[in-house]
Amino acid sequence: MNALETIKVKINSSINELKNFDWNDLSDIETIGVWPNVVKFVLGALLFVACLGGGYWFHVKDLQARLVSVQSEETGLRSDLETKAVLASNLEPYRQQMIEMEEDFGSLLAQLPGETEVPGLLEDISETGLGSGIEFESIQLQPEQAQEFYIELPINILVRGAYHDFGAFVSAVASLPRIVTLHDFNINVGDNRSELAMQITARTYRFRSDDE
Repeated sequence: MNALETIKVKINSSINELKNFDWNDLSDIETIGVWPNVVKFVLGALLFVACLGGGYWFHVKDLQARLVSVQSEETGLRSDLETKAVLASNLEPYRQQMIEMEEDFGSLLAQLPGETEVPGLLEDISETGLGSGIEFESIQLQPEQAQEFYIELPINILVRGAYHDFGAFVSAVASLPRIVTLHDFNINVGDNRSELAMQITARTYRFRSDDE
């Protein structure tokens, strides 16, 4: 018997087994021993394909979840990079602005009198008032008031004169090289009806040292 005839015999045998096979036996796994080889082969192939497909499905599903996570991370990194790029582009203007602020702050500090300069400042205020045509009734230093970075010195001033002289005095004080601010204006008619009395609080400032 040659190989071809052998194959034909095996095929015919398998066909006869399928014809004589009771397909209801498939519901009883204990009868697997009497199942035809063809049935065993087909079921085995189907089981292999199912396992292979299931494993592939879960593997692909895991890859998809990882892909979504990576894409989300990429979006976050891109957003962070864009934010840092914007900050980097503004860094040089910010540095220049800080330099200008430091220069302005230094200029302001230079205008704050030290303790030994307060008498000179009072003299400047007095000369400014006299030059504006007003008469000083009193200049009284008040207790210093400590703020976070500076010391504030209130000065109560009472002067007499004409209304336009008061305006000239206020303008002249604002032009002094030291920082002096004017507050709490109160103008009344003086004892002499031809003149006015003005009460005002001038505030000057000095830098607060570390030990104060």
